[in-house]
Amino acid sequence: MAKTMILSVFLITSCFLFNYVTCAKTVVTIGVLLEDLTSQITIPLNSTIYKKNMFDQRAYFSTKIMKVSGTDDFEASQTLCNMLQSDMGVVAIYSDAVKSVPILESTCTNFEIPFISTSWRNPSASKKDTTETEARALLNFFPEAELYSKVILRPILKKIRNTTEENIILDCQNENILAVLSQAKSVGMLTLHNRYFLTSLDAHTIDFSVLNTTANITTIRLHDPKSDDFLNTIHRWELTEFENHNKRIPLDPLSIKTETVLFHDAILLLTDTINALTIKPGISNKPLLCNGTDISEHGFILRKYTQINKPSLTLTGPIKFNDEGERIDFNIHVIDIIDDSVIATWYSSNETLYLARDYNQTIDAAILNLQKITVIVSSRIGEPYLRYRNVSYEGEVLTGNNRYEGYSMDLIAGIAKIIGFNFQFELTEKYGNWDASEKRWNGLVGEIIEKRAHLAICDLTITPERREVVDFSMPFMTLGISILHKAPTKEDVNIFGFLDPFSPIVWIYTATLYLVISIVLFFISRMTPGDWENPHPCEDNPEELENIWDIRNCLWLTLGSIMTQGCDILPKGISSRLAVGMWWFFSLIMTSSYTANLAAFLTKANLEPPIDGAEALAKQTKIKYGCLAGGATESFFKNSNFTTYQRMWMNMIQAKPSVFEDTNPDGVYRVQNTKNNLYAFLMESTQIEYEVETKCNLKQIGGTLDSKSFGIAMPMNSPYRSAINRAVLKMQEAGDLGELKTKWWKTKRLEKSCEGTGDEGDSLKLGLANVGGVFLVLGIGIGLSCAFAILEFLWNCRNVSVEEHVSI
Repeated sequence: MAKTMILSVFLITSCFLFNYVTCAKTVVTIGVLLEDLTSQITIPLNSTIYKKNMFDQRAYFSTKIMKVSGTDDFEASQTLCNMLQSDMGVVAIYSDAVKSVPILESTCTNFEIPFISTSWRNPSASKKDTTETEARALLNFFPEAELYSKVILRPILKKIRNTTEENIILDCQNENILAVLSQAKSVGMLTLHNRYFLTSLDAHTIDFSVLNTTANITTIRLHDPKSDDFLNTIHRWELTEFENHNKRIPLDPLSIKTETVLFHDAILLLTDTINALTIKPGISNKPLLCNGTDISEHGFILRKYTQINKPSLTLTGPIKFNDEGERIDFNIHVIDIIDDSVIATWYSSNETLYLARDYNQTIDAAILNLQKITVIVSSRIGEPYLRYRNVSYEGEVLTGNNRYEGYSMDLIAGIAKIIGFNFQFELTEKYGNWDASEKRWNGLVGEIIEKRAHLAICDLTITPERREVVDFSMPFMTLGISILHKAPTKEDVNIFGFLDPFSPIVWIYTATLYLVISIVLFFISRMTPGDWENPHPCEDNPEELENIWDIRNCLWLTLGSIMTQGCDILPKGISSRLAVGMWWFFSLIMTSSYTANLAAFLTKANLEPPIDGAEALAKQTKIKYGCLAGGATESFFKNSNFTTYQRMWMNMIQAKPSVFEDTNPDGVYRVQNTKNNLYAFLMESTQIEYEVETKCNLKQIGGTLDSKSFGIAMPMNSPYRSAINRAVLKMQEAGDLGELKTKWWKTKRLEKSCEGTGDEGDSLKLGLANVGGVFLVLGIGIGLSCAFAILEFLWNCRNVSVEEHVSI
């Protein structure tokens, strides 16, 4: 009896509970058409339905899941009809059969049953012709196609990655992405220079670690698998599967596909809307025949309410639809696949892109990629930037970077030490110019463009043409174009240089005139009465008069006059004084001219060179001048609008033979070996500094003609450009760049540096060699005077001994 009462109570209670569930709640069936019944979307479907039935008392949800063909539209249509005319019917339909969406949507539109899709829907050409009633059947949770295309093309490619040849948009099925990238790696298209954008919203579910690449691979997704809401939802899915099916299904947040997340939001929105409608005006479902005329009673209302309802806890952000049932409010996260970090987020509400990475994070990511590879540095041999290293001992074999040394090597080594990467130098011959015949850039620039090198360094000038195809670091050296010319050769000093002011004929005429004037003065003095004097002034009427102007005194007077010296005896007669006055006038002019010319001749080695700058070089035609063929200096003159430089360019291209040289050393050699200093070479001032340090017969003429800089070349939009700039700036602030220049321009020279020539004041001083002839003449003269004195003394002694009859 007791057992019967307990059983009765249990049955009554069970009946009560059943009636409460089935009678108090409106039973609503949602139709689900799947290509694969084991699809991942069944997990959020079961979890959401379970949660709503457990905690919400307004409606009881059930699902009707059927397999649908994704390729046969007729079979898909029959499957949908079978679902509509089943016992209870359905209030809404969801399907993941992308290719069958049009026929399923069309059928649902006829019966005004909401059709839910989470797949890409191409804009229909006949959409504008669709009537308002027909267009209301669709609710597509995938972002509207035109807006989604705008996300890819404008904000991402234009604001995040400026499109160049390195940027590749990969639009393919998710299962083909890894195969395509693997093929790209095999042909060298998955390097540090390459940037790939993956259009698949499920690209984040792929394991890219097998590629082991430093390429920039970017994709987008609609949800954040690392957010707390997403992780909590995944955990709830796992619990539901365990409670309902007694099986544990560990779900990796990164393995959840976008379609699954969108379906979760779609079911969440649909069930929330149905629960809201069960209160007022109420909602129910009934079977419908495909060949009948009945339509869904609440389909139109359900879709309208769904459009304005805003559910919480969605995983793909805010949900909003337009009049065609296409989603227009969503957020797109731009993802760096390799390190799985958010680069930026695009908001459809205001079509604005917000960057998530700051400047330092971007540089750190670039540095990390550089540290994973061996950086190829392209350069060319040219001192002092790079030269072959001499072996330390006989038989030593140098390999790799040990083969070279120079400014460029030390600069890259300093940058590599700061950033922390390994590098390998590779050589090329040319700097880099556009080759019109081959339609490509050659040299260092070509190596960078064609991705055979990550960096290029030498005395590579930053020009507008090169900056259009490659990026440059901040300048590591500033310079300008200047003129290299051979210094005036100092002639051998002539000790008799004091004779140079007058030509030999002038000296002969002067000496002859000296003798002639002396003789003329002798005869005039003999004839003029004024030069006959009383030898005894005390006698008024002397018997004899004397004339002191013998030939010796005449010679002495004329000699003293031309030497600008005085004489203790002077003529007294009018005619003799007139003759002497004219001789003095002649002596004044000759002596002044000689003195002026003598100063010029003795200092002619210190005279300025025949040219002092570009203006003087352009105005003359005797000295030829040229520059490096195909270099930045040639481009400077070729493209200059300045009249002087245009004239110089015309002179260079018209000169025969050619004044252009293939290398700077060739130009230096030509300057040194052209006779009579008739060639000048235009080159960078820093290179001229290097050359004149050891080539003492060369000098720089004038200042610089322009201002330019040397930089490190790298591919356009290189992610590591900022890291390189930061390293160069750090070396500059530490004084390392100045030390490197001193080291390779002076200290590490293989040739001996030119000895200092003293200051300008010392260079103007005359040495003994300049006036040695004067000392020689003085010595000879003094010697002759001594000899004549001895001879005179001996001759006088003889005469006295004869007169006095004294033996010597």
